Order: sequence, then structure tokens, then C-alpha cells
Amino acid sequence: MARLLFRLRNVPDDEAADVKELLESNGIEFYETTAGNWGISMPGLWLRHDQDYDLAASLLQHYQSERSQRLRAQYEADKAAGRADTQLTQLQREPLKVIGYFILVALIIYISVTLFF
Repeated sequence: MARLLFRLRNVPDDEAADVKELLESNGIEFYETTAGNWGISMPGLWLRHDQDYDLAASLLQHYQSERSQRLRAQYEADKAAGRADTQLTQLQREPLKVIGYFILVALIIYISVTLFF
């Protein structure tokens, strides 16, 4: 019976590709489901055989901890070099989007506060 190994909702494409390659390189049979036409189904990677779950889960856990350390080190290097994204750089790059979010937050706060007074 199939068993869910990895949910693909909001997962970056490079991470999903890495996980698929990891499973294929270790000879673990799996299949992928999509979110469907309306986006309400659960996209994920499913194992075809239950007995592969323990191996696949340990490989996935090792991969995710390695990826986390690698991305954290990359962020720290970018931050030290001044290349990391900040609120100021986002405002400079996309001023309308940032101002729109600020107005939306201010509107929500205004409506929330005026209901009590």
C-alpha cells in the first residue's frame, strides 16, 4: 500500500527535484501527486512499498538537515557581504507592493480598533 513521504505544497522546485533524485538514486520507487486543476488536492511524493519508508525517511531527514545548514550558511554569507534581502531593499525593488501591504495592514488595524471605540 502507498504511503505519503513528502508533501509538496509550498516546496521550492529545486528541493522537490533534489528529493526525487535522492529517492531515485537509492532505488526507492515512488510516485507524485499534483494539486489538481483546482489546487485543492494534496501534492506529494508517495512510496509504492511500505517497507521503503524507514530508509526513505532517514534519507529525507539527512537531506533536509544538510540543506538547512547549507542555506543558513549561504544566508549568513550574503548577510555579511551585504547581499541579503532587507525591508529597505524590498521597498526599493518593489515600492508599490510594499506600500500596498502597509496600507492593507493599517486598514486592518484601523477597522479592528474602531470596532471597540
